[in-house]
Amino acid sequence: MADIAMVGLGAMGAPMARNLLAAGHALKVYDVVDTAMDGLLAAGARAATPHDVARDVDAVITMLRTGAVVEEVLTGDTSLFASARRGTLFIDSSTIDVASARRLSARAHAAGMSMVDAPVSGGVPGAEAGTLTFMVGGDPPAVDSARPILEAMGRSIVHVGPPGNGQAAKICNNMILGISMIAVAEAFRLAGRLGVDAQTLQQIVTRSSGDCWVVHHNHPLPDLAPGSASDDGYRPGFSSALMLKDLQLGQQAARECGACTPLGARAAALYERFVNEGSADLDFGAIIRQIDSGES
Repeated sequence: MADIAMVGLGAMGAPMARNLLAAGHALKVYDVVDTAMDGLLAAGARAATPHDVARDVDAVITMLRTGAVVEEVLTGDTSLFASARRGTLFIDSSTIDVASARRLSARAHAAGMSMVDAPVSGGVPGAEAGTLTFMVGGDPPAVDSARPILEAMGRSIVHVGPPGNGQAAKICNNMILGISMIAVAEAFRLAGRLGVDAQTLQQIVTRSSGDCWVVHHNHPLPDLAPGSASDDGYRPGFSSALMLKDLQLGQQAARECGACTPLGARAAALYERFVNEGSADLDFGAIIRQIDSGES
């Protein structure tokens, strides 16, 4: 078992940390919100400060909101890179831009440490159940070192390629997801206008070429797919603000490499309007409300 530090104990980080404890790993934890640590301390984790969280551990996992925050935590005033011993493995499971992931990996390597970018798919339910998919970018020895730790939190660990490629895969996957959600919402609203019952269309779509993850696991309409956020007032799940962030990261990457992503750009614009109008904290399936407003 490894001695691990976990930084970032939000909706995703906290259940991931609980699964590390359940697997028998020793765990130090830190979050800027003190109360975020309470449940984990009761479960056997040790509290840490920004100055000592990375000291004398085998691995440090970060699960933070933005690339700027990740970079500040790892290289800023309380630099975890500076306080960690040589040979420490850093695992960043945040979703950040590809260039930052590659830059941070290079800095870790230059300091005698290793780093992988390992963003996740599966949302809060996957984090709680330990069934996340990790998309991992990094050198093979670092990925091999990370794998036993990631297996405590996820069901599928996929080595995508060199540093940054995990982030690249994540933003591409979520571009598909964001576009799919809009497509399903539009199609079901159109069907309703045309007199087709939603339950009937659900039976058809799930057995036909329109089938996709959204219609099975997070339907924008309630009472069609068990466990969907729409059944619980669009409590996330995966918030619209986070979907917007990932879609914008996709557009940034597309601009940098000259890729053409017209549907990705349109999806980002729709979610940007939705978030700016006050729906940032709703699940991304609530985008159907934007469609209902006629402003899509």
